[in-house]
Amino acid sequence: MGQLSEIVVTILELLSFVFITAIGLAVLWFIVAYIKDVTQTESTLRRNYPVIARFRYLFEHLGEFFRQYFFALDREEMPFNRAERSWVYRSAKNVDSTVAFGSTRDLRPAGTVFFVNCAFPNLAEDMVEPGRVSIGPYCRQSYETDSIFNISGMSYGAISIPAVRALSMGAKKAGIWLNTGEGGLSPYHLEGGADIVFQIGTAKFGVRKPEGGFDEAKLREVAAHDQVKMFELKLSQGAKPGKGGILPGAKVTEEISKIRGISIGQDAISPNRHPEVKCVGDLLDMLDYIRETTGKPVGFKMVVGAYGFFEDLCKEINQRGIETAPDFITIDSADGGTGAAPMSLIDNMGVPLRESLPLVVDTLKKHGLRERIKVCASGKMINPSDVAWAYCAGADFVNSARGFMFALGCIQALQCNKNTCPTGVTTHNKKLQFGLDPQTKSERVASYAKNMRKEVGTIAHSCGASEARTLKRFHARIVLNTGRSVSMDELYPEPALETAAE
Repeated sequence: MGQLSEIVVTILELLSFVFITAIGLAVLWFIVAYIKDVTQTESTLRRNYPVIARFRYLFEHLGEFFRQYFFALDREEMPFNRAERSWVYRSAKNVDSTVAFGSTRDLRPAGTVFFVNCAFPNLAEDMVEPGRVSIGPYCRQSYETDSIFNISGMSYGAISIPAVRALSMGAKKAGIWLNTGEGGLSPYHLEGGADIVFQIGTAKFGVRKPEGGFDEAKLREVAAHDQVKMFELKLSQGAKPGKGGILPGAKVTEEISKIRGISIGQDAISPNRHPEVKCVGDLLDMLDYIRETTGKPVGFKMVVGAYGFFEDLCKEINQRGIETAPDFITIDSADGGTGAAPMSLIDNMGVPLRESLPLVVDTLKKHGLRERIKVCASGKMINPSDVAWAYCAGADFVNSARGFMFALGCIQALQCNKNTCPTGVTTHNKKLQFGLDPQTKSERVASYAKNMRKEVGTIAHSCGASEARTLKRFHARIVLNTGRSVSMDELYPEPALETAAE
């Protein structure tokens, strides 16, 4: 009996030793993992949430193996599903973007776009890089670029200092432009040396007088920067057409208040339109004023609503002379993104890009202005198929904001309007910004842009086109309600040129 008791005691001591050792090893692993997470710069979440964030990546990885037991949600999440985001993450990290077994994309729903491959696609030696496009032939300083995928407007204020820095440096490395958004030109936009498009919103932040209207001296001061290549007058934004920009007071820091010329801590709500612009004639006058004052190309951004606007605009331009035309037009989609907007607008207002872009291009063609006015497309285009479609529709450039947010590490937490973004992209909380390392993320921004260029080129070459800008409407087909597809050039045939007599 005594011997049995000794054995039991020995076993208990052994179990106690194993338990204490396990706890010690667990604590040691926790300490090592914590130190490793807070000192690395690759993962924003691990840097902001050391150790805990590791479980997110573990569960995400395990999900790949449990799909056959549970519902597959790769293509079902909104506004961007897992498959769409996954491609951006892989391309930004510059890792293998191939997939196995078969596509999870359903080609049957009405509106689905797919591309028609050529029987004899281009060989490697026939492939060419996108050609250079010149913008602003009547400006003192025109702008020329070969970029096909650029960074759309995201204001400093809506996004953080590290995010702006990473975008600026990444844009320079990729040879693309960076749009400032309507929040004005900050020093962080200029740090990376990228080409800049300065956006002028309805509040004219950065170039306004205290009482409203343009401050010509400030406008000239912005234009004096060599990096500032173009000016974009924002009429409306896809997520909130009919409503000006909204920056919650929690995001209005002292520095942002100085750059924008507004009060600290108060909501910055821009007018729903430029008070001086009441008709197409006023719009052309304002564009001409900006172009003459800055000497640089100027265009405007809007989400399409009433089609008659573009008819009236083109007629007014042809009456005045083509030199008075905007140098470019940016068409935003009704499902475009934003930092904050009323749900009544974000869900219901405006025409989606899939319908509006071809119609705008055709209207310009009909009035003989397509070569004079360059067209940029923006709004929910983050994957190569979206961008390739836009070039088929007739775009000269494609811009994206949320795609580059994903490249920065955004996980679609939908906290953009609350100053609580866990990845540091859309917050001014220093603790949350800590995880976003501008140098590391700039590499991902550049890789994303370069891989987009490569993949869109791959689609173009498969279609028999030499590069993205040579894609035509007959290269894309759109699925109808009947389940059959029709060539895009049948849905949107080449318009007849309208003569002066007509």
